Amino acid sequence: MKNSFGNNITVTLFGESHGEYIGAVLDGLAPGIKIDREYIEVKLALRRPSGKISTARVESDEFKIVSGEFRGYTTGAPICILIPNTNKRSADYGDEMDIPRPSHADYTAHVKYHGYEDHRGGGHFSGRLTAAIVAAGALLGSALESRGIRIGSHITELHGAFDRPFEDFESDIALLSGKQFPTLTESAEASMKKEIEKAQSLGDSVGGILESAIIGMPAGVGEPWFDSMESMLSHALFSIPAVKGVEFGLGFAFADVYGSEGNDPFEVKDGEVKTISNNNGGINGGITNGMPITFRTVIKPTPTIFKDQASVSLSKMENTVLKSGGRHDPAIIHRARAVVDAMAAIVMADALTGRYGTDYLAEKN
Repeated sequence: MKNSFGNNITVTLFGESHGEYIGAVLDGLAPGIKIDREYIEVKLALRRPSGKISTARVESDEFKIVSGEFRGYTTGAPICILIPNTNKRSADYGDEMDIPRPSHADYTAHVKYHGYEDHRGGGHFSGRLTAAIVAAGALLGSALESRGIRIGSHITELHGAFDRPFEDFESDIALLSGKQFPTLTESAEASMKKEIEKAQSLGDSVGGILESAIIGMPAGVGEPWFDSMESMLSHALFSIPAVKGVEFGLGFAFADVYGSEGNDPFEVKDGEVKTISNNNGGINGGITNGMPITFRTVIKPTPTIFKDQASVSLSKMENTVLKSGGRHDPAIIHRARAVVDAMAAIVMADALTGRYGTDYLAEKN
């Protein structure tokens, strides 16, 4: 089972949805990185369920850092973050998993791990583990912000409702940093919440598209082939449960333009090389060009719904019906925003330390 990601800074996930703890180990960090606990708490709160548009399973996510910290700074030893699971209803899942839930990892996990996997609440495959990703990413995100690098995401599309695109990246990202529901306009928030509530009333769910931006990244970071900035970001983003598509800059819209329209001409502005447009999303040849890195991520509808669904009995090897029940989100995209931002922070921190050395994120003496 592969649970680690990264080259210079590695993140290892552990735990199960209904186990005692979930957590993450961060290795490869330089000594002297300030650990901003309040910043981590804010990011975890953005991932936490809230109100009637989210699941009834709400966890406080009171994290502990049990190694690698001394006097509020990293020591250079591995950081271990623990988050307790306090709101479990394991009885909802029974002692044995017989009827796999459609579009979950129940069946594939059962085949791969021969029935030894912890199936309760999705076990190790559960979105619950994204809390540990957010905590790890927030620790790194705070360090990135100290170097002028900021990350933000908003819901640009949800079941026929739309938000405006990024305009002023600096102010838009600042706006999103304090919003529980990540849209750039109030009208989009209202219409999207209405769609989520409608899906919930039908016992169903909806997905959507997140638009993300990373600003402040210097030019020259990334590799030309297998560790290109796009490939590393895609690797991390596709590791998030429910992500089914990623595109950079114009993405698939490149299919509808001429090269003369899709190219990003260069100019010198305020003594720096810039591009006039940013259709390539801040990346050329797998390497950052100094412009905002922009990408879009598709989040599928929550697969657990309050509708009966066709499935199979694994013990009887016959067709059956999975009866609705349990707790679920009618949409997870507003919570997934914090996970996407965290994954982006992990990738940026890893790439920057590979380019400039591990001390890049540490406080300057």
